[in-house]
Amino acid sequence: MDAFYASVEQRDKPELKGKPVAVGGSRSRGVVAAASYEARKFGVRSAMPSVTAFRRCPDIIFVKPRFEVYKEVSHVIRNIFFEYTDLVEPLSLDEAYLDVTNNKIGLPSATLIAEEIRKKIFESTKLTCSAGISINKFLAKTASDINKPNGLKLIKPDEAVSFIEKLKVKDFFGVGQVTAEKMKRMGIHNGLDLKNKSLGFLSKNFGKSGVYYYNICRGIDDREVNPNRIRKSVSIENTYDNDLSEYEDVLAELQTLSKALEKRLSNNQVKGKTVNIKIKYADFEQVTRSKTSQVWLSKHEDYESLWIEMMKNRQLTEKPIRLLGLGLSNLNTEEKDNQGFQLTLEF
Repeated sequence: MDAFYASVEQRDKPELKGKPVAVGGSRSRGVVAAASYEARKFGVRSAMPSVTAFRRCPDIIFVKPRFEVYKEVSHVIRNIFFEYTDLVEPLSLDEAYLDVTNNKIGLPSATLIAEEIRKKIFESTKLTCSAGISINKFLAKTASDINKPNGLKLIKPDEAVSFIEKLKVKDFFGVGQVTAEKMKRMGIHNGLDLKNKSLGFLSKNFGKSGVYYYNICRGIDDREVNPNRIRKSVSIENTYDNDLSEYEDVLAELQTLSKALEKRLSNNQVKGKTVNIKIKYADFEQVTRSKTSQVWLSKHEDYESLWIEMMKNRQLTEKPIRLLGLGLSNLNTEEKDNQGFQLTLEF
């Protein structure tokens, strides 16, 4: 979806149309969850501190997120996907991989399917989306970003290698800003530069990710579209308008997060064994702590003793705190075997 949260807000609030909008945060606190394309022209991006967004775009309008609305719209979109294939792998509320090789309506063209889906989404939600079409996840994901907003990009099988060789490493899915800068210092600017590096070199300098980089610059990505992706953790966090400076206030906020986490665990029908605390200080330093139980945890009464134990370390609250997060990982989810097969599909 194109600037999903912000686009929903502009759709539902006509006075926001054509204006720079940031979902989440405020002029003085918080983090941008999503930015409209009007705001992006000023360099505003998701995960950016709100104060930075305001500095870059003084006319920006901050609106509170309405996640229940976004979930409802996402449900409508997901149902459209299922009209064409059951092999839908959601990445988030606004993005998914679809394997349409053996599609339900028997269309021989992936491009035609993408066009139909985009049309139906707009008719149902009045929102635009962009699609990437290719032979594997890496190329499809990369293609989906090329003609945004409201665009479509096809990378044919015989175009894949030349496309990747010309692609800047900063535009590779899975290569973040820090890694892109590191590659640049090594003289790696595009896919061809990356391809000229040996597996040993990439593994030595980038660890386990080196194998991934070695494969994708050659167009190799054998990951199947998995409709049964495992949830690895459930968490909740809050950014505060005023920094938390008192130990008792921090504990009180964790109590609130603890109860909200219980509701989220119940909604997702999961339990976990590892309690995780996330703390971001006023100076943006971030720390995490975790503690594991021998039994499954799902009620706030079950896991409160664990985070209370961790918070006995008063050093964690020696500096003012701007954000607190609480979560459970090591969940009781099990991956289901996914059998797949390859057919031929025209692009």
